Amino acid sequence: MDDGFFSLHSASPRTNSDDASSSSPPLRTPKIFDRYFSSSSPSSSSSDDDLQPSNPNPSLEASTKRLDYMIQFLDRKLSNNNSNNSSNNNESVSHRHKTPALPEFIGKGGGTGIFRIPVRSAVHPDRPPSLEIRPHPLRESQTGRFLRTIVTTETQLWGGRENGAVQVWELKEMYGGSDETAPFKESVALNSGSGVTCLVGDEGSRVVWSGHRDGRIRCWKMDTGPGLDRSRVKEVLSWMAHRGPVMTMILTCYGDLWSGSEGGVIKMWPWEDLEKAFSFTAEERHMAALSVERSYIDIRNQVTMNGFSNVLNSDVRYLLSDNSRAKVWSAGFQSFALWDAHTRELLKMFNIDGQIERLDMLSGQDLTFEDDTKMKIVAGSKKEKMQTSFGFFQRSRNAIMGAADAVRRVAVKGGFGDDNRRTEALIITTDGMIWTGCANGSLVQWDGNGNRLQHFQYQPVAVQCLCTFGLQIWVGYASGIVQVLDLEGNLLGGWVAHSSQVIKMAVGGGCVFTLANHGSIRGWNVMSPGPLDGILRSELAGKEFLYTRIENLKILAGTWNVAQGRASQDSLVSWLGSAAGDVGIVVVGLQEVEMGAGVLAMSAAKETVGLEGSSAGQWWLDMIGKTLDEGSTFERAGSRQLAGLLIAMWVRNNLKGHVGDVDAAAVPCGFGRAIGNKGAVGLRIRVYDRVMCFINCHFAAHLEAVNRRNADFDHVYRTMTFVRPSNFFNAATAGTSSAVQILGGANVMGGHSPEGIPELSEADMVIFLGDFNYRLDGISYDEARDFVSQRSFDWLREKDQLRTEMGVGKVFQGMREAVIRFPPTYKFEKHQPGLAGYDSGEKKRIPAWCDRVLYRDSRSAHVSECCLDCPVVSLISQYDACMDVTDSDHKPVRCIFSVDIARVDESLQQLV
Repeated sequence: MDDGFFSLHSASPRTNSDDASSSSPPLRTPKIFDRYFSSSSPSSSSSDDDLQPSNPNPSLEASTKRLDYMIQFLDRKLSNNNSNNSSNNNESVSHRHKTPALPEFIGKGGGTGIFRIPVRSAVHPDRPPSLEIRPHPLRESQTGRFLRTIVTTETQLWGGRENGAVQVWELKEMYGGSDETAPFKESVALNSGSGVTCLVGDEGSRVVWSGHRDGRIRCWKMDTGPGLDRSRVKEVLSWMAHRGPVMTMILTCYGDLWSGSEGGVIKMWPWEDLEKAFSFTAEERHMAALSVERSYIDIRNQVTMNGFSNVLNSDVRYLLSDNSRAKVWSAGFQSFALWDAHTRELLKMFNIDGQIERLDMLSGQDLTFEDDTKMKIVAGSKKEKMQTSFGFFQRSRNAIMGAADAVRRVAVKGGFGDDNRRTEALIITTDGMIWTGCANGSLVQWDGNGNRLQHFQYQPVAVQCLCTFGLQIWVGYASGIVQVLDLEGNLLGGWVAHSSQVIKMAVGGGCVFTLANHGSIRGWNVMSPGPLDGILRSELAGKEFLYTRIENLKILAGTWNVAQGRASQDSLVSWLGSAAGDVGIVVVGLQEVEMGAGVLAMSAAKETVGLEGSSAGQWWLDMIGKTLDEGSTFERAGSRQLAGLLIAMWVRNNLKGHVGDVDAAAVPCGFGRAIGNKGAVGLRIRVYDRVMCFINCHFAAHLEAVNRRNADFDHVYRTMTFVRPSNFFNAATAGTSSAVQILGGANVMGGHSPEGIPELSEADMVIFLGDFNYRLDGISYDEARDFVSQRSFDWLREKDQLRTEMGVGKVFQGMREAVIRFPPTYKFEKHQPGLAGYDSGEKKRIPAWCDRVLYRDSRSAHVSECCLDCPVVSLISQYDACMDVTDSDHKPVRCIFSVDIARVDESLQQLV
């Protein structure tokens, strides 16, 4: 999750029709974030005068919002002050929610190793204030549209999408405005096979070149000109450049366009042919494209003519133009080549250790026929035999080295061998030094002639990208961290810039822009880290009430052990339908959907190949969906089944734009922690940029198995890892770059931290529900029945194993549960109504509250119990069991949460 407050951009991703209103805002007064904008940035062009803002009076709208937020803030302050003397913190929370809150029991423990919620304050104390160009979009809203690369020109920021479209922001329009994200325009989407892989700005020709996955190179005009459709970016030129993807492109100091692809292919288009193509009219565009396509020079063929056909045969992933020396660097994962930018001559080849690779030894070629013939004419018979022998050994050596090189290339692609040292980024600094970033986190400095000088390492994770500005080097890591170094390699500072991998950086308009793998773009002051950061933080923090607001959300969580049965429609309506009237999210956890040795074995087999689900599970999903009016009122957000355990989530239609990034997980706890007869399944979601986890559990049974139940919880809490995205509104996940793969398949929202902190500990809110199987201790069956009939629940709660274990911090540490005021939910005879339905058979199991709902929100991770300082604060307004439902030997339980989520209105924060 992003470490800052949520920006409501992703609730409704900007569509093509929205872009028409993404024009420049009206004149405005100076604002604090103007300090990020370079004073040398170009002023607005006259062509902007005919553009009208999407809102005729955005200043009035912003003022109204600020007034509303201020009133809300004062209301919260007054409510909190009126409740300061209350001994029950939930009373203060209820004032904030304006909803009656049930009293709660809070377990002991928590803290270090249990809770470590990331900093969620409006102004993050550990990083410079940033400009949100494109706040973290929901993964589900970005299907096929993820941004994969960015580049800056003098006046614009360009982004390339997975669907082949390009997106453009004007630097002067990134400040202020009435929308949650900076206004932009974009081109028409192409298709998933033509995704943008690289971008190059050409200031001289006022165009931007884009390389695509389908092998095409496209040219886009920076300025569309007056009188044209300013909501769209127009394509000027397009041609097929490579058979494989265009992996990298550069413009040399001579204006030539170089591009690299798979198999070592490097092509160059002379600037004369590019300029000539621009002279064609619109009607002659096809001729222009054909002319450019035929004008290329195959750089590798020039090496072949000199007798070295296999010198470059690994993928060309990076190109770099050294303009001061008129050289071009090309690089793969494990090797580099140095070229003359004018003559295109290969000057040098060397590996990641700086060792020069001899061209004749790596060529894989034997002596040419002409050379062999000449040697035979000159040499005598003895020499002839020696030459034949030499030729045999030479051929053998070349063949072996060629095979070894091929194996090395396959190893690099396959993710083994020396993969952790591979090159992942390449830049040149103002002092002429070349810097490379590696998959193991190291940074290597080279001189302009390809001599390795020194290396540094400040992070253990992969370097994803590099950029430079002035006397500084900016480094983006797969962990989301950004670091700033000086030209000597000394670390100046660093911070967590994104919750996802930083995959690209670009400099422009006084900012260093960082693109995260999940699609977020942030702008950082080029002077960071520095004194200005503290000034900005202080000023923004002092005016937090002007741009923060509270979103209220109701969540219905229901749990039911269905004992391998099927419920009637009336039972489901009584349990869920009657309570879902005004809730936004419904989470349902079922246990014992189906059991038996065959079912468990089949489930275990499915899990090994990544499959899940069953016909019984699908029946329950369909029936609950029908009860909730799925498709009309609610949409199913995700589900996960492990043997008899099933969890599913439904989101109300008017809320689904704010809910996404759904991931699922499962942890078996039965039979050596391998079988799913006991265990847990979970869903993790992002709501208003807050992480929420819902965990459905079924722990060890029987009265005496308290320690096993405690151990089951501990195992689930510490090992549950969300690694698989759920199918949410036809969702698709973003791809990751090669460097990310070394993280062991870490989820886009994060994995286990280096300290081994569980993922669940870092969520803003966690709700546990299920058949925890804790029983009543020190009481007989008859005594329990008597107390239940008299509704003497206070005394019964003192016998509750779970309450006892929580009271001494052995399980569910620091978590909360509403005080139980309903009869024990286990065990009943099926289809026996009323309290008379408790088990009266031979075993006469003592009634117990096996089925529970517990939670933890942001308050649990703070020393202070002040809910105003917590990003997620919840109360329980309803906690009961549906005693009229008789389809199982357990009664279904439901709990309704009223959740306050604090978030930042980015459009107003920039106006402060």
